[in-house]
Amino acid sequence: MRPLPALTPANEWFWTSGADGKLRIQGCQDCGTLVHPPVPICPSCRSRAHAPTEVSGLATVVGVTVNVQQWHPDFTPPYVIAIVALDESPDVRLTTNVVGCAPGEVHVGQRVRVSFEQSEDVYLPLFEPLADPATVDPATETNPIAEPSLPPVRRPLSDDRFEHRVVLSGIGRSKVGRRLGIEPLSLTVDASLAAIADAGLRVEDIDGLSTYPGPAGMGMSEGGVTAVEEALRIRPTWINGGMDLPGQGGAILQAMLAVSAGLCRHVLCFRTVWESSFRHAGGAGGGGRVSGWQEWRAPFGAMSAAGWIALCASQYFHRYGADREMLAAIALNGRANAGRNPDAIYRAPMTLDDYMNARMISTPFGLYDCDVPCDGSVAVIVSAADTAADLPKPAIRVEAVGTQVNERISWDQGTITHEPLVMGPATHLWTRTDLRPADIDLACLYDGFTFNAISWLESLGFCGIGEAKDWLDKGRRIALDGDLPLNPHGGQLSEGRLHGFGFFYEAITQLRREAGPRQVADARTAVVSTGGGAPGGAFLLRRADA
Repeated sequence: MRPLPALTPANEWFWTSGADGKLRIQGCQDCGTLVHPPVPICPSCRSRAHAPTEVSGLATVVGVTVNVQQWHPDFTPPYVIAIVALDESPDVRLTTNVVGCAPGEVHVGQRVRVSFEQSEDVYLPLFEPLADPATVDPATETNPIAEPSLPPVRRPLSDDRFEHRVVLSGIGRSKVGRRLGIEPLSLTVDASLAAIADAGLRVEDIDGLSTYPGPAGMGMSEGGVTAVEEALRIRPTWINGGMDLPGQGGAILQAMLAVSAGLCRHVLCFRTVWESSFRHAGGAGGGGRVSGWQEWRAPFGAMSAAGWIALCASQYFHRYGADREMLAAIALNGRANAGRNPDAIYRAPMTLDDYMNARMISTPFGLYDCDVPCDGSVAVIVSAADTAADLPKPAIRVEAVGTQVNERISWDQGTITHEPLVMGPATHLWTRTDLRPADIDLACLYDGFTFNAISWLESLGFCGIGEAKDWLDKGRRIALDGDLPLNPHGGQLSEGRLHGFGFFYEAITQLRREAGPRQVADARTAVVSTGGGAPGGAFLLRRADA
């Protein structure tokens, strides 16, 4: 049985309106704007007058993936997950299943019509091809998604930069492994104490704590600030923990703001994952019906970021003529770099044939397009800039940050040509510095999936939108001795999914010139991105003497 949405007064009309075979979308009664998912106010005219509005049920496939991985015991793969754009308003989209044809016959541009499947009291809107896929005339197919462009962003309010009032003074990391079976709080303590010592500080010097995502489940946290404070008894002046931040690096950004405002002097930032042990022990989400943003995806088997981002990759492939060899360049580069990193989980050499022959997860992603769940913790100390001269190791300065949200915070309603919520912060970053992409010595970019890194490379301006395939030059451009060394540690694809903070650890290690055989020559500047659809955030780091 499919996971079903929890019915509430706000959504019941949508999930039950298919009883008569008609698709209905929230419509503004004042300006006529169609809105999905339902919200209490019209985003166009701010009217609160809205009602279910019947639409034709005709749509165009704008993103598609054939899911091969078993994410739910009662949802047997393979099956097609698609994003369809409604004829009445192409910016209104549904994540759904396309049924009534073989999975491999569904493609971007295909015309489809709604059909409903009843499950208990819910009528799920599925879609079927308008005609036999073998007889569809490509000339009649459409792609209603507009050509993407980097968004305009707000200029800085002044020449003052809070970023320049802090330094990154210390880093620490626990043991990292696939299934360590170690209590996650113990991992956090190990990383935290190592970072404090690395900065030449005592525990008593720490007056702030900041983390992402706080006390989350599913192997994604050690328990947050509460657990760490109970263990270390720091008695901080200021604390922060949560998920509504510019990616996982938002915890470091918040610490920077607190220090620059004079609220703290040394903030311990930490991020801990133990997904691998959690899954191995049979951990899973709670039962019952789904709610929140998952209610619009889980009923259709779209239960993993692998599927959500694969949908974006399919639109990118369709629009720009890219293929899996482009993604392979990211995966193979990460594995080659991991071979020089003694702490990486996967270090064995990998060939293009190895990549291509690996089992599929959710097209176009195979096994090696996906990051490696692991156990581990990383800590970073943010200190006041005037401490730089007293640090035992070179101070790392933050040149600029990029944080602006310029897209809908959604997996399917906003940007779907690239990973969502990347273009805004990537473009915003360059408004806060005189540096330009050509000035950057290395990049540590979020690679939860290979396509994430492609999205960051293009959005940050290292190449044009849609140009990554040729720019990568089969991976030579991003190799350790290339124009822009990418993820010298192996990234999350090979070192392990330390969920954002691993990129800071590597960038700081590189800028300190402590990376050993994977050291980027004369590294002075680095760009770091985190997010994976969070929204994202971007940082420019530089040596204090650069």
